[in-house]
Amino acid sequence: MEIKFGTDGWRGIIAKDFTVDNVKRVAFATAEWLKKNKINPSIVLGHDCRFGGELFVETAASVFIANGIHVYQAKGFVSTPMISLGTVHVKAGAGIIITASHNPPSYNGFKIKASFGGPATQAMIDEVQLLIPEHYDGAEANLNEARENDHLTEIDLETLYCNQIEKSFDLKLIKEKKLELAYDAMYGAGQNVIRRLFPEATLLHCEHNPGFMGQAPEPIHKNLYEFSEMIRISEEIDCGLVTDGDADRIGLYNKKGEFIDSHHIILLLIHYLHKYKNLDGKVITTFSATNKIRKLCEAYGLPIQITKIGFKYICEYMIKEKVLVGGEESGGIAITGHIPERDGIWIGLTIWEFMAKTGKSLDELIKEVYEVTGTFAMERNDLYIQENQKLSIIEKCHTGHYKSFGSYRIVNMETVDGFKFHLHTGDWVMIRPSGTEPVLRTYAEANDSKTAFDILEQTQNTILL
Repeated sequence: MEIKFGTDGWRGIIAKDFTVDNVKRVAFATAEWLKKNKINPSIVLGHDCRFGGELFVETAASVFIANGIHVYQAKGFVSTPMISLGTVHVKAGAGIIITASHNPPSYNGFKIKASFGGPATQAMIDEVQLLIPEHYDGAEANLNEARENDHLTEIDLETLYCNQIEKSFDLKLIKEKKLELAYDAMYGAGQNVIRRLFPEATLLHCEHNPGFMGQAPEPIHKNLYEFSEMIRISEEIDCGLVTDGDADRIGLYNKKGEFIDSHHIILLLIHYLHKYKNLDGKVITTFSATNKIRKLCEAYGLPIQITKIGFKYICEYMIKEKVLVGGEESGGIAITGHIPERDGIWIGLTIWEFMAKTGKSLDELIKEVYEVTGTFAMERNDLYIQENQKLSIIEKCHTGHYKSFGSYRIVNMETVDGFKFHLHTGDWVMIRPSGTEPVLRTYAEANDSKTAFDILEQTQNTILL
């Protein structure tokens, strides 16, 4: 079986594609890549809450150690940001987390983190992929012997991560302001951190459930009705934070139980870090993000860079330049002063600190942003369709087949990553196949949510004819 890495690691269905034998192949290739490039032969290794995580970690560890790589193995389940932070902390050559992030519970995956504490670059991933053998029947280490011989070291990444948070945020102020906070872990790897740092917070789905109750742990509103309703009914909760399965993506809710998407979160972060904290730097966003980010950057005199979709492209700038905020539509956001890695909890705490320092609600802070950018709405619709139909639609996009989507006339098209169609109304709609799932994603930006949904509906009706 050919193993291919997508926009964020290699993922597959457990026991069908994501098997012990295939994990051995990828682990061997990763070890060979470290040795070939004379990178420190050590790896920080862990798993999130998914089914089989411990088995796959032990499998990878046995191959790494047998091939001369020292393994720092995380205690219990951990988040992706914990692996990235740990990689920097112990100065390891790479970090590996067994996770399929926000994918459905039938999936697991293998993410590679570079020594700088962020996603491996595309060039690095390409090198690893070329080194994957058709089969692996090489040596495997005995892990008990490896511990005795000091080739395997256990590491407490959760404590390391919590200590870093306590040094970086004014948690005392957040608590003194008596903000009523809620957190939905979606049964994912962030659950222990919030329970540990904010024992008074209202928690939902903060139990270890490898099947996620059958729900893909992606922090988008359609997956979070229970959390939204809990906040709405409470009338006391000031802000709700959600993170995905490996806790690197974020979702937010205001006190009315309304979803605050990542576009608004990115704008809030730029506003807080620049306007309130007087920090500067470049802003990096992906092709599917709102145009309002550019408008805010122009108002504040901040340079902006648009990348292809995938946080690894943002990370490539963060390790070379001074970046204030780097973020993507899917909820993966990083900021200055931390590792160049998406981190849902870190970003959530930044927003909570912003609320505590200003004494303002989330809606009041968003209103401040709107005073500069104007109001807007971003909506997304994921189309689960047959592969042949998906390929046909993409081919039609390539050839300029579409001239309008219903009543919305196309005036021009951009193809940085996917197909962004600018409409005669000044709005836009984008069509792009997912890099990690069998999905065709459609996005739309308009002045209000009703119009954005109408654009998506007319787009869907046109392309699925």
